[in-house]
Amino acid sequence: QVQVEESGGDLVQPGGSLRLSCTISGDNPTVPLVAWYRQGLGKQRELVGSIASVGTTSYSDSVKGRFTISRDKERNLAYLQMDSLKPEDTAVYFCNVWTLNGTTPKDYWGQGTQVTVSS
Repeated sequence: QVQVEESGGDLVQPGGSLRLSCTISGDNPTVPLVAWYRQGLGKQRELVGSIASVGTTSYSDSVKGRFTISRDKERNLAYLQMDSLKPEDTAVYFCNVWTLNGTTPKDYWGQGTQVTVSS
């Protein structure tokens, strides 16, 4: 009943910026945490960062200082602002949404959006 969809991926030159969006749809679920992951070609999926409902954020060392996660709770949106992009950032980016139904936690994934950093 909860659906997640990423958008905003594109081809960008090194040093450029992109803003990814994560749309969360459903019957107004309780969402205590949203995380962003990425998976490069032939690589394992890795955690990029996360944002909790209270507003606290965390980031992996590889993106710290360059990426920013934010959230619009009223519109059920989460964002990943990516600045100073590097070729190493090329990957499919996924939004991972955690929900609570009473005391039962469950997470949902989007299909991903492709980010390619190349000259």
